[in-house]
Amino acid sequence: MKSSIFTTACLLFLSFSLMAQKGDSSKEKKVLITGLDKSFEHYKSIAADIWSWAELGYQETLSSQRLQQTLQDAGFTVEAGVAGIPTAFVASYGSGQPVIGILAEFDALPGLSQEATPEKSPDPSRANGHACGHHLFGVASVAAGIQLKEMLQNEKRNGTIRVYGTPAEEGGSGKVYMVREGLFNDVDVVLHWHPSSSNSANPSSSLANISAKFRFHGISAHAAGFPQRGRSALDGVEAMNVMVNMMREHVTPETRIHYVITDGGKAPNVVPDYAEVYYYARHPDPAETKLIFNRMIKAAEGAALGTETKMEYEIIGGVYNLLPVVSLAQLMYNNLSNIGGVTYTPEEIAFGEKIQTTFGLDKAPAIQSAAEVGPFVNESYRKGGGSTDVGDVSWTVPTVGLRVATWIPGTASHSWQAVACGGTDIGYKGMMVAAKTLTATGYDLFHDQALIDKAKTEWQAAKGADFKYEALIGDRPPALDYRE
Repeated sequence: MKSSIFTTACLLFLSFSLMAQKGDSSKEKKVLITGLDKSFEHYKSIAADIWSWAELGYQETLSSQRLQQTLQDAGFTVEAGVAGIPTAFVASYGSGQPVIGILAEFDALPGLSQEATPEKSPDPSRANGHACGHHLFGVASVAAGIQLKEMLQNEKRNGTIRVYGTPAEEGGSGKVYMVREGLFNDVDVVLHWHPSSSNSANPSSSLANISAKFRFHGISAHAAGFPQRGRSALDGVEAMNVMVNMMREHVTPETRIHYVITDGGKAPNVVPDYAEVYYYARHPDPAETKLIFNRMIKAAEGAALGTETKMEYEIIGGVYNLLPVVSLAQLMYNNLSNIGGVTYTPEEIAFGEKIQTTFGLDKAPAIQSAAEVGPFVNESYRKGGGSTDVGDVSWTVPTVGLRVATWIPGTASHSWQAVACGGTDIGYKGMMVAAKTLTATGYDLFHDQALIDKAKTEWQAAKGADFKYEALIGDRPPALDYRE
């Protein structure tokens, strides 16, 4: 009997010890989330500044500095200018395993200036706009990193939290250079999120992408007086475009190809001796993306031959598709569901209704649907229409993300409506939902090694034993001038 009582007492003591060590997860998460609620105005002011600066890829000097300073003030050690990129940084706190990384983006898009109004109204003070919500992305990630730092500090727990400042997601492939530099090699799990018009955390993929600028050089001449002397670089660009457009009939249905002529000459009466076209090639499979891009190079070579011009090209960016990890997605979804979506005030609903009238839709989604979290659906089979340099991170370390309603339901990304919503509490409220979900998911990973082990096993199987990462950008240095 005494032995039985002693054994029971030992088990109870061990149970209480483990509880004290791990803590009551729901209670501890609530404390962390309450801390974020109390800091709403603080983080809103940072996001509002970044929204107003609207700095393009690799030019995000003020935005990067603001996020770095926020992390330094919270006790992080910050290494700036990593991977040869002046605006990239890694902020770290803690020591030992596990190492949990959080991605933070902050670049804007060109030509999408907009005030925070429900009518199209470009802001005369700037030409660019945060039409993909990266001003919210970076701040929410920083906020989550700081809350997890507080948890590690208060619990005197082993582990490392890292916030990665990742510039130029919009076509600049900033994370790829950071992956290539080995900055994620010792990370156990990476968390990220993205602004959206709804809330979800489903495992899904994306399109691999290679982008390049094709530059043609010809001979200038008077277009009327001496046309025989000229060789038009613009003819080279247009001939390439014709041939690439013919390719569209002979590529797989999942392929996407887009281009813009970035320089077509300066005056109609001068045969242009220089012209440039900027291309994207996308496909769910990185290997197929390479093949498509190589065919585009042949079209450019043929165009140069036929127009007696010279051609050169520069790869600007290249990213892998996302590699989903279902178990991590389920974990993040559970936390998102517990936290819930975004609720609007009557004033915000009125703003949203005015925005929705500009969509041209027969029936816009219910504005109140922003408060809902959609069902968990494994969308690993679905190949998304966009591309992201998070893809390269996901092939290097198990990675999981979510989408949060920071725009009125029905809003398209890369639109003036997205810029407008992102400059109001509609965007800032969604930002804090993301921060809370990232924080809660990070909490779970720091407290349960089995979650990490399961994710790594699943990720390794999905990646394949023979996979060897090779960046689609090759060995080129960061394209710091791609927006110039």
